[in-house]
Amino acid sequence: MEQPNLSYIESMSAGDKAFEQKLIDIIQKEFPEEKQVYFDNISAENFKEAAENVHKLKHKISILGLVKSYEVAVGYEHNLIDGSALGKEEFESILQNMTDFLKTL
Repeated sequence: MEQPNLSYIESMSAGDKAFEQKLIDIIQKEFPEEKQVYFDNISAENFKEAAENVHKLKHKISILGLVKSYEVAVGYEHNLIDGSALGKEEFESILQNMTDFLKTL
């Protein structure tokens, strides 16, 4: 599984460490909240709402440099819209990967 990284954030910041930290702080604050809403919706089988949650989470997946994981999220989002949870385990492993990474920052 690919590993999250800060390459995208670093490329956007042009070396501005304060800007990088601000983005990291925002992600660290928002990600757990958005992830919990996703889990609440998927547990309740609210697939349309869960698809919206995945859509929001995709942006953080992208920001953390997870190109292949982003594509997984796109497919999973489409499946949820179609009423299917196909791809759930793989998507949730991406979320765990991101959670573990954010704890190291």
